Amino acid sequence: MNAKISVFEQQINEAVAKVSINEQPVTLFEPIGYMLSLSGKRLRPLLTLMAADLFDKDVTSVIDSAVAMEVFHNFTLMHDDLMDRADMRRGNPVVHKKWCDNAAILSGDAMLIEAYRQVEKVPAEKLPTVLRIFSDMALDVCRGQQYDLDFEQRTDVTETEYLEMIRLKTAVLFACSLKTGAILADAPDADAESLYEYGINLGLAFQLKDDLLDVYGNPETFGKKIGGDILCNKKTFLLISALKNANPQQLEELNGWLAKTDFDPETKIKAVRAIYDELNLKTISENLIEKYYLASLDCLAAVGVPDEKRKELIALSENLMYREK
Repeated sequence: MNAKISVFEQQINEAVAKVSINEQPVTLFEPIGYMLSLSGKRLRPLLTLMAADLFDKDVTSVIDSAVAMEVFHNFTLMHDDLMDRADMRRGNPVVHKKWCDNAAILSGDAMLIEAYRQVEKVPAEKLPTVLRIFSDMALDVCRGQQYDLDFEQRTDVTETEYLEMIRLKTAVLFACSLKTGAILADAPDADAESLYEYGINLGLAFQLKDDLLDVYGNPETFGKKIGGDILCNKKTFLLISALKNANPQQLEELNGWLAKTDFDPETKIKAVRAIYDELNLKTISENLIEKYYLASLDCLAAVGVPDEKRKELIALSENLMYREK
């Protein structure tokens, strides 16, 4: 990443570090500080700043909106970890393990409120538009999470349903981050919408990659245990494709693992991954990731700025697609 992006990241880190500092009671705000201090990518606020920079906007004027995206994202992670009964996040214990379930619920709620407090700092003339986009995004993320939970009880989830779920749960936050930056930079409506669609496609590719890394990644670089999706029967593209394309013998074995409640975790992960390998699902998933990655670049190309200005977002997109964590 170039020097400009490094500066953006430093600005984001400094602004995020100031969120809810020294507020009382400590028991409410300490988990928030802990969550925000973990070494996340800061990707969503970075997208906000990069979108504003496309149109030569001073990014310090959009930093509050960028922080709102990061705080909101981490709120969703805190609650997601609790709902998924996860143990690790970014190589560290999750909040409900380090503290308790109630801390994850209440501190997460406070983070959501803090995100809206950051949005409130938008210039008055832009606030109604930005607030509407942010609220629509927030409700969409909740919709996506509910679909994700609903899918756990089903074995007939389709690829189309899965893609809509990750569009809502993951991609709309990418899109909102970018569109907000464009709006605050007074970008033409068409360019703001192109950036929104860029974010949707990039977010789809990102989540598909995340699901792939959960099965095939290196736990030392991925930051959490490999195979978590397999253990909780999460309906990812890999599992949905396996259920659809498995032969009778594979399907019987797969359904057997889905039904088991008492099993050795490593044995289940190894057995399910072996079925994925037999069905060549890693390559099929990588091809779908490439499809959405290329679609994102097409949307970015439609933004009415010089090619030189797009290079940083193109490089960021490429790094996300070929990342190991």
